[in-house]
Amino acid sequence: ALETIKPYLDAANVDLKGFTESFYRHTVGARLAPVLDSLKLMKKLGIWVEVTTLIVPGMNDSNEEIGAAASFVAKELGVDTPWHLSRFYPSYKLTDVSPTPIETLRRASRIGREAGLHYVYEGNVPGSSGENTFCPQCGHTLIARHGFSILKYDISQGKCSKCGAEIAGVGL
Repeated sequence: ALETIKPYLDAANVDLKGFTESFYRHTVGARLAPVLDSLKLMKKLGIWVEVTTLIVPGMNDSNEEIGAAASFVAKELGVDTPWHLSRFYPSYKLTDVSPTPIETLRRASRIGREAGLHYVYEGNVPGSSGENTFCPQCGHTLIARHGFSILKYDISQGKCSKCGAEIAGVGL
C-alpha cells in the first residue's frame, strides 16, 4: 500500500505507541513489528516521516523502553527524524491513569537527544520550551511555538538564520 500511495504522499506522522511487543499486544491490540517495518519502508521510499509517542505513566515510560524507541528512530530513520513525545491525559478507557508528569516528558526528551536525535518535541504542554525547534548545530531557537501558534520562524532557505546550518524538513 505504501508503494502505491508514495507518488501522492510527501510526509506522514506515525504513532509509535510503545516499544515492547507486550505493550502493543495487551494495550494497543496490535503488533509492534509491522509499525517498525512501515516506518522503515516510508523512510526508504523517501517519505518525510515524523514519529509520535504518547507517554503513558506506568505503561511505556521506562528509561529502557524510551531509550529503545529513541535508538530505533535515530538508527533506522535518521537523527533528523522529528520525535514528538506527547503528554497523556486520562480519557475514554484510561481514566484511572494519571496525566504524564512534565518531568517524565523532560526525561524522555533527554533520552532522545542523548540517542542523537536533533528534533525532539514535548507535546500537550502548551507554553513549554519543548514545543520549539532548535538548531542542532548552534542551539538557536528556529521556531517558537505556543500550542498550535507559531510565535517566531527563523529559518531562511532551509538554513538556520544564525549559523547557516542546514535544517531538515519539508517545505522550509
